[in-house]
Amino acid sequence: MTTKGQTPGVTREFVGMDSPTARRAGAGGHPCQGLYHRGVGRKPKVAVIATHYQIDFSEHYLADYLATRGIGFLGWNTRFRGFESTFLLDHALVDIGVGIRWLREVQGIETVVLLGNSGGGSLMAAYQAQAVHHHIAPLDGMRPAAGLADLPPADGYVASAAHPGRPDVLTAWMDASVIDENDALGTDPTLDLFDAKNGPPYSADFIARYRAAQVARNDAITDWAESELKRVRAAGYSDRPFTVLRTWADPRMVDPTLEPTRRQPNMCYAGPPVKANRSAYGIAAACTLRNWIGMWSLRHAQTRAEPHLALIDCPALVINAEQDTGVYPSDAQRIHDALASTDKARLSIDTDHYFTTPGARSEQADTIAKWIAKRWR
Repeated sequence: MTTKGQTPGVTREFVGMDSPTARRAGAGGHPCQGLYHRGVGRKPKVAVIATHYQIDFSEHYLADYLATRGIGFLGWNTRFRGFESTFLLDHALVDIGVGIRWLREVQGIETVVLLGNSGGGSLMAAYQAQAVHHHIAPLDGMRPAAGLADLPPADGYVASAAHPGRPDVLTAWMDASVIDENDALGTDPTLDLFDAKNGPPYSADFIARYRAAQVARNDAITDWAESELKRVRAAGYSDRPFTVLRTWADPRMVDPTLEPTRRQPNMCYAGPPVKANRSAYGIAAACTLRNWIGMWSLRHAQTRAEPHLALIDCPALVINAEQDTGVYPSDAQRIHDALASTDKARLSIDTDHYFTTPGARSEQADTIAKWIAKRWR
């Protein structure tokens, strides 16, 4: 099905496909779905593909902007869209490979560029690293996803407003004052980010203790998840769900003197942190034991970007958003520094996480299009 998009001169084509490890659902949905955007009457030779762990990227905000600049754009979703608690990295990578093959074999695309946007930064890094180096392992007790060793590599990698990995961003945002994962109210007052006695501004000593306690919290959940998984498996169960509370508590969200940028102070993606942190909404709010170990654990998860970035030697571009309230310049620098590529660049655009300020998306698209043209067109 081909339809005219909202942007004049852009055609959108729905793509629904099976995966080597998942077939069409009984209700009719394909595991791999997305929208391919291209300029009307154009047959691009270069295309960008964007995918996230669980957010629907089919209508990604950059799609029409790049399509009007002569670049194809596939907003692509794996079977885990909206179902992050069931996420398996090796199966997600196979699903991304389905989209890349479609671009090359059906659309005749010669150059594929991975767009790692927000949380998708580490996911697309994992894809490229696996396609070239075959280093991803399945969770313990599981077989590798069919097709994992036969992924078509891309030609370029762009990280835009990207986190350095799911375990990393979760830990940076975790409320370090939580003293009991089963008690939403239990708090260590000496680590309470929202107690005026502690700040802001926060002392260097407080930040050091806070960051150490965040890592300890992540490790403690991992210890419990490993033990609990053994217990439930011994009883004949495969897994069990649980909840991680209070994950909107990065000190940088509250104190603008920490890693200063042009961001709005005392703000996160879900509003004022003191309120967001006490809500039921947040990353890792819905987990299973296996999901924690494979997605969020600092100790085990292969969803951390840096090990993958160290294996990526294709041309790479890192874009930071100066007004971002959840990704910071140090995150962009970590991604840039970890990339093995000798052809890599890092730049900033004065806008928010979603590039919603006037002209920001056009600037972002121009930047990516010029970077592509310099290398492949």
